[in-house]
Amino acid sequence: MSAAWALLVIDMQRDFCAPGGYAGQAGMDIARLRAPIPCIQQLLAAARARGLAIVHTREGHRPDLSDCSPAKMARSLDAGAAIGSMGPMGRLLVRGEYGHDIIDELAPLPGEPVVDKPGYGAFYQTDLELMLRNAGVQRLVLTGITTEVCVHSTLREAVDRGFSCVTVADACAASDPAIHEAALAMTRGEGSILGEVWDTERVLAAWGARARAAG
Repeated sequence: MSAAWALLVIDMQRDFCAPGGYAGQAGMDIARLRAPIPCIQQLLAAARARGLAIVHTREGHRPDLSDCSPAKMARSLDAGAAIGSMGPMGRLLVRGEYGHDIIDELAPLPGEPVVDKPGYGAFYQTDLELMLRNAGVQRLVLTGITTEVCVHSTLREAVDRGFSCVTVADACAASDPAIHEAALAMTRGEGSILGEVWDTERVLAAWGARARAAG
């Protein structure tokens, strides 16, 4: 077992990956946001087989919305998906609602921590850094959605905290593929200033695993 690696699965929630959730009501392409699921499944299986640290995150707010800033609420209103409003899976981006939870395809196993975060970055107002330090983690593998917002925000926070980071290009997604590619280009810029960009097969090879055939 190597404690140096940790796999982060960022915000693969029904509110972002299922019809009727926050992303769908905001007009985002749910199919594109679901595209990384098979790659993340492979990474989860390999990380579990090797005893690597795994952390899942969920973006959402307290039921009274006391941890949702007026500016964030205003942005959600502008997007047409007001945080806390009622949808077919419960109140949008509210903790404890069905839509807030992680999709069945990527459900955490018992013992895998889930970090609930009120912001875009997974380190903001959470105990993620403490968890990673206590586990001896030095290198983070970032997956999930969206590439340009929650993945990129978490990446920047991690780099500033001294973690070595790998963003997995085919295990992340944005509603707009051009924005996805732009976020990856920003990561690679200035000599990979924000860490390396790999694909799933390269991560699996680094872990001594083999990619499963699709289908």
